[in-house]
Amino acid sequence: MSKTVIGLTAAAIALAGGYYYMSSQGLPEPIAQQEHQTAEHAYDLQTQRDKIAKVKMDVDTSFLTDEERAVINKLNEAAELMSEIYLRQRSEDNPAIRAEIAASDAPNRELLLDMFDLHFGPWDTVAESHPFYGDTEMPAGAAFYPADMTKAEFEAWLEAHPKDKEAFTSLYTVIRREGDKLVAIPYREHYREWLEPAAKLMREAADITTNPSLKKFLTLRAESFLTDDYFESEMAWMDLKDTPIEVAIGPYEVYTDGMFGYKAAYEAFITIKNPEESAALARYKDYLRDMEANLPVDESYKNFKRGFESPIAATYQIHGGGDNVPGVQTIAFNLPNDERVREAKGAKKVLLNNVLEAKFKLILAPMAEHILAPSDAEKLMAKYMANETLFHELSHSLGPGTITVDGVETTVNAQLKELYSAIEEGKADAMGVYNILFMMEKGELPKAERNNLLATYFVGLFRAMRFGIDEAHGQGAAFQYSLLKEDGAFTTDPETGRFSLDYDKMEAAVTDIVRRVVMLQGDGNYDAAKAFLDTYGKLDDAAKAAIARTADIPVDIQPEYPSKI
Repeated sequence: MSKTVIGLTAAAIALAGGYYYMSSQGLPEPIAQQEHQTAEHAYDLQTQRDKIAKVKMDVDTSFLTDEERAVINKLNEAAELMSEIYLRQRSEDNPAIRAEIAASDAPNRELLLDMFDLHFGPWDTVAESHPFYGDTEMPAGAAFYPADMTKAEFEAWLEAHPKDKEAFTSLYTVIRREGDKLVAIPYREHYREWLEPAAKLMREAADITTNPSLKKFLTLRAESFLTDDYFESEMAWMDLKDTPIEVAIGPYEVYTDGMFGYKAAYEAFITIKNPEESAALARYKDYLRDMEANLPVDESYKNFKRGFESPIAATYQIHGGGDNVPGVQTIAFNLPNDERVREAKGAKKVLLNNVLEAKFKLILAPMAEHILAPSDAEKLMAKYMANETLFHELSHSLGPGTITVDGVETTVNAQLKELYSAIEEGKADAMGVYNILFMMEKGELPKAERNNLLATYFVGLFRAMRFGIDEAHGQGAAFQYSLLKEDGAFTTDPETGRFSLDYDKMEAAVTDIVRRVVMLQGDGNYDAAKAFLDTYGKLDDAAKAAIARTADIPVDIQPEYPSKI
C-alpha cells in the first residue's frame, strides 16, 4: 500500500500542531486548534505541545467477526491497565502530580494536563525530559529504582551481595529501600493491583476466541502477568496464526530505564493484520540467514544460533497502551527480546502501517526540502521509509546476541547496560539499509532505486534526531550522522545549510557503520561502547541548524484510537 511521494513541500500539508483526521485519500485535514497558552517556564509550553500533531486513526474493521471484535475490546481494556502501570513506572508520584495540576487554578491548567497525558508525566519526552511542571528532574532510572539511588550504590550493593544479582538485574523487579537495605520486589507483587484485572481480561478474551493459537497465547500471557515468567507465552506468541488479531502486551522494552537498561516497561499494541501485505513481505524473512552470512565482519561476530523463522506482520494499529502511548510513536516493533525465544524461533516483525503512513505524509516528506539539496530531496520515496522500517526490524534479529566475555556467557544487553539501546537502534538503522542494498543485489528490489533509498534514509536520521539525542533512537541516528560525515558521504551548502549526498561514499559508509557497531556489540566492552557514543553520539552545528529549519513540522504524531470497535 506504500506509494511513491516525491517532492512534497511543507506547504502541501497543514502542519500547525492541531488536530488531524486521516481522510480516505490519506491527507490530513485540520479539525480543531487548541487555544494558544504560554507556560511560565524556560521554554514555551504550547510550542512544545504543537510538536506532536494529533491524528485520528480511522481503521477499517468491517471485515472482523463479532467474535473478533469482542476479543479486541477485552484486549483494549487490558491495554489501558498497561498504561496505568507504565504511568507509575515513569514515576510513582505521577497520579498525585496530575491530581495537583487538575486541582490548581493555573491559567494554563488544561494545557498542562494535556501535556501530562501526552508524556505520561511532567517531563517532556521530546525535549530531553525537560520538566514542564515543577522543577524536579526525571530520575535516570525512572521509578524502577529509589530516586536517590546512584549507579555506584547499586553496583556496590551487588559487589557486597552477589547472590542478589539475578533478582536485582531482572527485567521484572523494582528496587526499593527497606531500612538501610536495597531489596528487589517482583513486578507481579508491586503492580498486582493492575496485573490481576489484566490477567482476568486476558482469560476472558481467551474464552471468547475459537482460534486455538490465540486462545493459547492469551491464556499463557494471563499466567505470565501473575508469575513474571514470560517464556512460554512468548513462544506461543511466535506461533499465532489464522487470526487477524496481532497483539503484543506485557513488559518488553528497557528504554525507560536510563540508568542501567535492565528494567522492562509495560505496553500494548492491539493491531489487526493485513494478510495480503504480510504475505508480500514474507519473502524477505527467507533471506535472514543469508543476511547474517553477508555481514561485513569476521565469522566470529556472526550469530547463527538464533532461529530464522521471523514471521512478518503488516498491521494497522487500533489501540495502544503503556510505553506505546506517550511521546514518540512506534512505527514497527521486533519482539520478543528474550534471547532464548530468539534462538529457538527468531523474532516477529510487526509493521504498523497506518502509523508509518501518517508519519511519512506529515513529517518525513515535508522535512526533505529543509534537509537536502533540491536534486536529492526529490528522490524521497515512501516505499523506502516502509522498507527501511521493515529491514530495521529484521536487523534486530541479526548480529551478536548471546556472547562470551572473559570466558563467561552473557548477552550484549547485559554488557552494554544503558548504552545498549542507542547502539542497537543505530545498528538496526544502518544494517537495515545495508540489507536493502543486499536485496537490490539479489534482484528483490530495483538497483536503480539505490539513491532513493539512501536519500530517504538520510532524512530519516533527522526525523529521529529531532526526538532528542538523549533518546535511544535519536542518539543512534546521531552517531550514524557523525560517521557518515567522517566518511565524506555528504557536503553542506554554506549558504542554505542543505546537504548534498555522495551516494557511492554513503553506501561505503553504511557498510563501515555496520562493521564497527557489530564488532562493538560482539566485543561486549562497556568502556569502548561509551567512548564510541561520547565521540559520535552528538550533533554538529550543521545538523542542529538543519533540525532548526524543520521547526514548522511536527516532531511526531499522537494517534487517537477508539476505545471500542
